[in-house]
Amino acid sequence: MNTYHHLLHHILEAGTAKGDRTGTGTLSVFGYQSRYDLRAGFPLLTTKRVHWKSVVHELLWFIHGDTNIRYLVQNGVRIWNEWPFQHYLEQTGRAGKLPKHGAAWKAALKEFVAQIAADEDFARRWGELGPVYGKQWRDFNGVDQLQDVIEGIKHNPDSRRHIVTAWNPEEIPTMAKAGLPPCHTLFQFYVAQGRLSCQLYQRSADVFLGVPFNVASYALLTQLVARECDLGVGDFVHTLGDAHLYNNHLEQAREQLTRTPRSLPTVRIADGAPGIFALTYDDIQLLNYDPWPAIRAPIAV
Repeated sequence: MNTYHHLLHHILEAGTAKGDRTGTGTLSVFGYQSRYDLRAGFPLLTTKRVHWKSVVHELLWFIHGDTNIRYLVQNGVRIWNEWPFQHYLEQTGRAGKLPKHGAAWKAALKEFVAQIAADEDFARRWGELGPVYGKQWRDFNGVDQLQDVIEGIKHNPDSRRHIVTAWNPEEIPTMAKAGLPPCHTLFQFYVAQGRLSCQLYQRSADVFLGVPFNVASYALLTQLVARECDLGVGDFVHTLGDAHLYNNHLEQAREQLTRTPRSLPTVRIADGAPGIFALTYDDIQLLNYDPWPAIRAPIAV
């Protein structure tokens, strides 16, 4: 995963100090592109452990068109919890009493997540992120983009219109209330020599915490769509707009750069597994993953 390390190094060496929405502050660069050859192994970081369960469940959540965190919470995935929780605190008048990431805030977050898992009515009200990724992929103003792009690849592989966008200007204000406007904004598939490649444009990239998930998620999506269309895999191309390291992730990034990458794992879809829209977590198998230990860092909310 030297490709990812090059990005970390570039931001640390050439990044510009910038403020941001969260008040945390960043080192940022604008316009960066990475390429991952999916035939060389699955691009799941080996210089720190990435929570594979979260990668798979989040992608299936997108594919199924879901926008409520209850499915994620019930499957042990925590990566979306902070945004609806902070919205809940603001709407119930408690945000000023619980400073972000303090002990009381963390305890209240734990209670919030437990209630999302246990109480369907509470989850329906407070676990909904609005019309984020899954909604736009499967119902963009009535268009099932993901289904349409798969059919397009099958029947007209040389088309230059195999595109799915999550950026729906009309619904951005609604997305921003309890979730986030889409960071991974638009992706395009490309077929050549019997192999499927994917390019993602990401407007905003949390390089330490988010990008490892994004790379793995879209590499997996490429593999699933390739299987659906009876194609091999080619490249995943990751094009970043504002690529940044938060100021409270800088030491963690430097620590990661001291670690030597290990051999990449592979991903196998179980024999007899159903099509992409009916796949489950158990159908997707990660093999030979031997990473360095995880490196903890706070999420900027």
